[in-house]
Amino acid sequence: MGSAALRVTLPAPAFEELHLPLVPFRGGPCGKCAEITSLTRLRILVQRVESVQAGRQSADHDSLSPPRGRHCRPAIHGRQRAASDIRAMHPGARGHKLSVAALLCGCLALGADPGTPVFRVVAFYTAKQDPAHISFVHEARTWFPKMAAQYGFRFDTTSDWRNLSAPFLSKYEVVVFLDTRPEQPAQRAAFQAYMEHGGAWMGFHFAGFALTPSAVPANWPWYHTTFLGSGSYVSNTWRPTSAILRVEDRNHPATYRLPPMFQSSANEWYRWANDLRNNPDIDILIAIDSSSFPLGTGPKPDEIWHSGYYPAVWTNRHYKMIYFNMGHNDMDYEQKYDGTNRTLSYTLNNPIQDQLIIDALLWLGDREKKAPGGAQSYRRGTR
Repeated sequence: MGSAALRVTLPAPAFEELHLPLVPFRGGPCGKCAEITSLTRLRILVQRVESVQAGRQSADHDSLSPPRGRHCRPAIHGRQRAASDIRAMHPGARGHKLSVAALLCGCLALGADPGTPVFRVVAFYTAKQDPAHISFVHEARTWFPKMAAQYGFRFDTTSDWRNLSAPFLSKYEVVVFLDTRPEQPAQRAAFQAYMEHGGAWMGFHFAGFALTPSAVPANWPWYHTTFLGSGSYVSNTWRPTSAILRVEDRNHPATYRLPPMFQSSANEWYRWANDLRNNPDIDILIAIDSSSFPLGTGPKPDEIWHSGYYPAVWTNRHYKMIYFNMGHNDMDYEQKYDGTNRTLSYTLNNPIQDQLIIDALLWLGDREKKAPGGAQSYRRGTR
């Protein structure tokens, strides 16, 4: 097996307790991404690293490498609990200056069944209207499978919304709406029941749109008012423009690794009827920073924002969900370059924004971790 990039990640709390920097280590014989998060593996890992430091075994990479064909698959579990148990089992761990290389060796020695995904994701899409939304769907259907291969989850897609049923959804830990929402009453009821009994959801851009009158009317109060909290769409910027985004909640698993502010990919930004700051159920994770103004280029004056508060990413504390305003690529609508309406910008090519989406998805796929601050502990298996 040839040498390939390998990233080993220990949850931030465990690194902090063991005085380790949260940095990736690349190298080694495995092409999979190894996430050292299982409590049992963490215990064994710390024991092995302590043995290395005590001189009871070599820290050489080859001596601890697994047989060919074996690798660690990600397993996402309670981070705080894992760190706490390590401290209880190994009182001296706090003073150790452990190396990431030693952690890598311990992880590689454990091995795991490569055939079982950590969690399963299904993305619904329509991709039949705005070319910008269609472009994003095509981009996402390429990008997410690459992330699935790297992080060890399964990613399926379907454009058949009739699959939004209890039997079908029971196969998946996470549901994604890439560009639209369900329209049939039975599909809506199935999705609501899925979310109210432990399911997880990620939505992008047009998945939150509702406007009466339009082809997507505001006729689903639970989804737009209770679940998303935003209510109807009001307006948007134009053209798709990059914004400076400010992290409002740095304690959420989706945002804890982000810088305080970062530049987004180009996007058409939505404004909503409801002020999410006044909704105690909503946790605004990221908002557009005022340094972005004026935002948009018009030509209509109301398509250029000069002031205001605009949430870009948020969650509902009573559900395991996250909504991203992003998901509208810039297109050559005027056909300045050729006659193909080609894509001029992409959503999933921004390292910081991509990290946000991946960390959010890993949180959604974590069976043990409930929605932060939620009144209910939604866990798979209660349905």
